[in-house]
Amino acid sequence: MTKPIQPTMTGAYYAQCMISFALALGSVAIGIAYLPVNPWVRAFLAVGVLYTVTSAFVLAKCLRDRQEIANMTSRVDQARLDKLLSEHDPYKVESV
Repeated sequence: MTKPIQPTMTGAYYAQCMISFALALGSVAIGIAYLPVNPWVRAFLAVGVLYTVTSAFVLAKCLRDRQEIANMTSRVDQARLDKLLSEHDPYKVESV
């Protein structure tokens, strides 16, 4: 009935994500380095790629934080409901 507080991630999935990110960033860096343009254009493209990568990290963190807040709220609401249900006695007769 209770779900784990933190979802688990396998080591293989983590390694795949890290390798995929390194390959993507490395291939773009090599592509920019060997691009037949002057150094100013290369520098502009490199800064653009770095800005895109950092923005992607920030966006992923914001989405994760928002999801964690939603999960925390639902867990608090579930705990309150569980407490109310455990304290409720359906056979208790209220005196008038």
